Amino acid sequence: MRIGEVAERTELSFRTLRHYDEIGLVPPSARTDGGFRLYTEDDVARILLIRRMKPLGFTLDEMRELLDVVDALASGPDDAELRARLASIQQEASERRERLTRQVGMADEFLEQLSRI
Repeated sequence: MRIGEVAERTELSFRTLRHYDEIGLVPPSARTDGGFRLYTEDDVARILLIRRMKPLGFTLDEMRELLDVVDALASGPDDAELRARLASIQQEASERRERLTRQVGMADEFLEQLSRI
């Protein structure tokens, strides 16, 4: 699929998708003869994985690290070191989610206070 369809499906901008390609985070699997990016379902799955990391404040380097771990686990699913790294990323994501949940709670309290003024 072309970049427009991927942008629509992932709710990311063309600019973001091009940037991910340029930095090698998620390059498209192919290009047309005219140079247009062509993405596969696997590419979209990778983009959605990193898209879900964005609200938790993961950096591009952290996103790349996760993709590297995922790729390596596809080749060696029993690698204890990789499993430990994945568990560490999962723990970090959980902690970030908890912080975000507390922030949303504070925002809800703020909105409630505003409605009483």
